[in-house]
Amino acid sequence: MKIHHELNLELQPLQRRCSPRRISRLMKELDIHSVTVNKWKAASASQTKVEQRPNLLKQDFSTTGLNQKWTADMTYIQTKRNGWCYFSTIMDLHSRRIIGYSFSKKMDTDLVLKTLESAVKNRTITGDLIIHTDLGSQYTSDDYNQRLTELHIRHSYSRKGCPYDNAPMESFHASLKKECVYPVPVFENYETAAAVLFEYVHAFYNTKRIHSSLGYQTPLQVEIATLTSQMAA
Repeated sequence: MKIHHELNLELQPLQRRCSPRRISRLMKELDIHSVTVNKWKAASASQTKVEQRPNLLKQDFSTTGLNQKWTADMTYIQTKRNGWCYFSTIMDLHSRRIIGYSFSKKMDTDLVLKTLESAVKNRTITGDLIIHTDLGSQYTSDDYNQRLTELHIRHSYSRKGCPYDNAPMESFHASLKKECVYPVPVFENYETAAAVLFEYVHAFYNTKRIHSSLGYQTPLQVEIATLTSQMAA
């Protein structure tokens, strides 16, 4: 329970602790509750034939270091003046850090290519690296896969209609919507949304948001610990 962990960190200087049961009771009394969203549902059968491509990860998201497995995806963000806009991200599965992103008014191949270049700019790739995506036309395009070949990055794909093949990124999008998008009825325009998304990724998700899968550490803490360990080896 993340709230339990955070509160006990705050209480450490006072040599006090708070039990999960007491936290639940106080939250109920104060009418504090989490924002919920619908759980994933398998996509219904489509008449459009989609070519299946290699699934190298096969839902194995484990890693032993940075830059071994990346995952990429995009999601929709609505604005009043500019309609639907599109947020594309790449995550390093070792730290769960968002290492590259791009925001655009168009959902095209250029959007995911810009995200890829953003991630590559922030990383030094020295070993075998896999990037996992869905079967969207942007990710299956010749331009995208040619760039991956140039970077010596292997491409892994989710099976059609199986979001669990890209579960970490689905989880990120769920957090993004609950914590950043849903509290605002609708963003005024593209520029406003872009500023809020930048703040969420850099000032909160990567640096302050703890993950139970990371032992209640932030992505940045995991990366620092990993790099420190590598330097000491």
